[in-house]
Amino acid sequence: MMEERLEGTGRRYLALWFPFLPLDRLRIARPDLWQGAGEGMGDGPAVIVESVRGAMRLACLDEDALAIGLTPAMTLADARAREPTLRAFDADDHADQDWLERLCDGCARYTPLASLDSPQGLMLDVTGCTHLWDGEGALANDLTDRLERRGMRVRLAFGSTAEAAHALARYPAPAPDEDSAVRRLPVEALRLDPESATALRRAGLRTVGDIAARPAATLAARFGEEAIDALHRLLGLATRPMAPRRPRAAIRLERRFAEPVGSTDYALAVLESLTEEAAQQLTERAQGGRRFEALFFRSDGLAFPLRVETGQPMRDAPALMRLFRERIDSLNDPIDPGFGFDMVRLTVPRVEPLAPSQLALEGGEARAREDMAALIDRLSVRVGRRRIQRLVPRDTHIPEQAQLALPAVECRAPAAWEPAAPAPENPPMRPLHLFDPPQPIEVVAEVPDGPPHRFRWRRALHEVTRFEGPERIAPEWWKAPNGALEGHDRTRDYYRVEDARGRRFWIFRHGLYGLEAAHPGWFVHGLFA
Repeated sequence: MMEERLEGTGRRYLALWFPFLPLDRLRIARPDLWQGAGEGMGDGPAVIVESVRGAMRLACLDEDALAIGLTPAMTLADARAREPTLRAFDADDHADQDWLERLCDGCARYTPLASLDSPQGLMLDVTGCTHLWDGEGALANDLTDRLERRGMRVRLAFGSTAEAAHALARYPAPAPDEDSAVRRLPVEALRLDPESATALRRAGLRTVGDIAARPAATLAARFGEEAIDALHRLLGLATRPMAPRRPRAAIRLERRFAEPVGSTDYALAVLESLTEEAAQQLTERAQGGRRFEALFFRSDGLAFPLRVETGQPMRDAPALMRLFRERIDSLNDPIDPGFGFDMVRLTVPRVEPLAPSQLALEGGEARAREDMAALIDRLSVRVGRRRIQRLVPRDTHIPEQAQLALPAVECRAPAAWEPAAPAPENPPMRPLHLFDPPQPIEVVAEVPDGPPHRFRWRRALHEVTRFEGPERIAPEWWKAPNGALEGHDRTRDYYRVEDARGRRFWIFRHGLYGLEAAHPGWFVHGLFA
């Protein structure tokens, strides 16, 4: 027999399920598609279709489509044979995911611990938050009213565990208490694979209570440990940590409005006031922010997030507002207040120490560094954080891995590069331009392990007049699992060569002849200026 449910956890979860999320999103975001009578779509039931193994199948159906007997996974041809006026729309998983994330951001008004329960759900940890709304019922009513005014249909349920709330939202089971409701749930509530659920039903186990009444060892031997783990989590005998969409911020400030505000300029003025308060708190802590997030909560339940990052810690409120305005100007769609904003929140999830500093008398070098950092921040906000990159040195002797290109706002203070100042009469040891990946070439040499005499690259023949090398670079064998090197991790013999026209190349032979490869390949890795 299963042991009793763990008591005393004291946590409460609220699960939201949007059964018609793709269709509701289309109704709200693309009314031009929904009003498709003039395009031959008709005015009948609506479905979302996706391609599965070359056939168009139903993925999401509205209530009218379900009422006439259509089912998910049915082919579109069969569905149209039953209902000629059926309206079909293509699935857009990315748009649905973005919409779900916006809904999750909007739920941050109720709790800071809100996470995605993809593909069509959210999970809220409302422990210690319900008293702000006069209880669980009032919180659920306020959330439902906001979403339904927007046009989102939602089913929700509270639970002592996230799994119980998830299951009760999707499989309503009327009962006098939560424990009885959980035990009345069907076996599908365990979220096992279809084969396991079918096997449980064939064994006569149709509800969670039927499974809980059986010895755990017998169930594990027949249906696997996954079924026992799922049952334990559902009954509260085991827990799984929840990963909120937004981690707990070091600083969190917000302004609530008695009446929804329909002016975006006024909301930005409130955000400017919040940045000044955040700058004051950061100054008191001797810290600076590296990431700032602003959330504009609309009265219909959605939220508009704005995020900016900085390459160095900062607490300058005017500079931060300039970054936020740059971010707004780069948006494809302007911030739409809709029926009005009822709250603005500013969080600083990432902070670093920032002690007060004083410029030198001339202030030239320090001022130049600050101006460069501000320029990088503005460009990263305007064109995208991945468009402006910084080369970061890495501790490796592999040429193409010696430096890594990362977003400039993501890197810490750049490390000092080792000065490489060869004598004027010596050529540089490494070319400025490297190919990624190295490009194969055909090489002619006197002996297989000797220097190249000529090579063909990009259908052009190059006669080698001078060469220097080899410079042998061994693979990083200590990083290979069990010390076993793969075929592409071989010793490289590099040569600096010059052809008859004075062009200089950096080429290498991949693999030791007769030891690592029977016929080693040749590659050109870089070009000297």
